[in-house]
Amino acid sequence: MLRLESTLSVWGRPEFEETLKRELMQLGIADLPLQAGLTSGSQALDRPISVIIKHIEDAGPVIRVMAGIFFKSVIAGCSCADDPTPTNELDEFCELQLDIDKMTAVATITLQD
Repeated sequence: MLRLESTLSVWGRPEFEETLKRELMQLGIADLPLQAGLTSGSQALDRPISVIIKHIEDAGPVIRVMAGIFFKSVIAGCSCADDPTPTNELDEFCELQLDIDKMTAVATITLQD
């Protein structure tokens, strides 16, 4: 269960967006559906991500956020010693919808098509 407590604590204040971005950037591939959002590579890398906030909405019991996530992936090969294929990192982007419960700070994250 993912909780964005710092983000919820500043809801309605000017620092909300920056706090949300900071909390999301601290998460890894275990917490975000980046593997499912791949478009170029076959394996999402657990590297630092970049976040853009596209839309924030007060949706009753939740704060609904549309966020764009920039991250890296690779095309996994055989990794043999004589494999001439370089393992280049690829740029990836996906959009996520976050619903942050206003009472508990629990965030539900959904990959957008």
